[in-house]
Amino acid sequence: MNLNRREFIYQSALASAAALVLPSMTSCSATAPQARVRRPDPSGRINLGVIGYGTIAFSTVPNFLADPRVQIVAVADPVSELGNYGYSGEARGGRLVGQRTVESYYAEHQPSGTFKGCRVYEDFREMLAREDLDAIYIATPDHWHCAATLIGAKQGKHIYTQKPLSLTVEEGQRMARAVREAGVTFQTGSQQRSSTHFRTACELIRNGRIGRVKNVKIGFSGGHTNWSRLGDRKAPEPVPPELNWDLWLGPAPKRDYAPALLQLNWRHNYDYSGGFITDWGAHHLDILQWALGTDDSGPVSIENIKATLPPETDLYNTPTEFSFDVVYANGVRANVAHNNRNGLLFEGEDGRSIFVARGILESNPDSVRRERIGPGEIRLYESNMHERNFVDCIYNNQPTITPVEVGHRSISIAHIANIAIRLGRTSLRWDPATESVVGDPDANRMLSRPMRKPYAV
Repeated sequence: MNLNRREFIYQSALASAAALVLPSMTSCSATAPQARVRRPDPSGRINLGVIGYGTIAFSTVPNFLADPRVQIVAVADPVSELGNYGYSGEARGGRLVGQRTVESYYAEHQPSGTFKGCRVYEDFREMLAREDLDAIYIATPDHWHCAATLIGAKQGKHIYTQKPLSLTVEEGQRMARAVREAGVTFQTGSQQRSSTHFRTACELIRNGRIGRVKNVKIGFSGGHTNWSRLGDRKAPEPVPPELNWDLWLGPAPKRDYAPALLQLNWRHNYDYSGGFITDWGAHHLDILQWALGTDDSGPVSIENIKATLPPETDLYNTPTEFSFDVVYANGVRANVAHNNRNGLLFEGEDGRSIFVARGILESNPDSVRRERIGPGEIRLYESNMHERNFVDCIYNNQPTITPVEVGHRSISIAHIANIAIRLGRTSLRWDPATESVVGDPDANRMLSRPMRKPYAV
């Protein structure tokens, strides 16, 4: 596949979008200017395409497979099949693995015991140009999230994009604008909002159970985790035949292939992600925003910034140790640090507090976490499964629990912190209304990055 063909595929994907119509689908009342947005009849199914099959897809795709309203019809990945995927480094990933997983699941539910009907594509843009897809699930590295979302929205596809939502603040703005203009359903993969523990904690805080929130302590992981067991192979090597390396790089800058960037280790390189600050920040900063009721806004400054940053030329060049304060206009100060307890500790008045993490809800006094939310009090959006909530909202044309604007505002905090760290700043002032850094042109320039041709969107 050469570059000219890739550019042709991209243009074809956009041009053919309006022609894709499923017999079981009807046009929704809000028609996107680019292409029709289809929502299912009560008896209709949603045809879903998966973009990227590895790590997070192992735990999320089964939730789509188990939903009888969804039919996974295609998997796209620049990897055909490689090992060293997953947090243990044991699993295999790639489009062929995804195809086998999908077809094996559906075969188990067929009287014949066989099923063939999930197509595979190296380039997801080719998949979008050739398939009657209603929705897409984007589980690529972060640097592809924006381009895939923009193309999908242009075609009127409903979109679930994994966290961190974007690579830059400007990308998040573009994604939010494209989704709004297209009128498609969008879910950000910050699945902690679909957890009873996190929702309960946020409801208790929003209803004043610990009084006025004074301080918050948030813990992320630090260092550079070698998920794939390939972390010592940082020198350039020949590209394996199972990988289309130029397509994997996509909008990111050109570089030689090094095994240490795969699989998931790319999260430690600033060209593709923001390290643990964006990885865990996409989760815990999102819960901070939810608890404080600032989903449509954000903090006014990042202060007391301290970090250990490897040289920019290192393959793993994201912060290994860090501490910074996220400060809101009402005086709430949230300290984020690699050595805080993983989770969020909200400190209120009279010694009252709430700590929440995955599978954990604690309070001081203990009775606080057991209090019920009464009639007339604030009730937050309830979802028990992130993927199912996305599908529900495609049917009912209602906002998901984590719409694109919410995901954008949450991850912007992590992006701003990373910018400050890379510039060596001890503080940055942020204007959430204009989404710009106050009085720092260098920082504002880092709110966006160019996309590499021919993958720029």
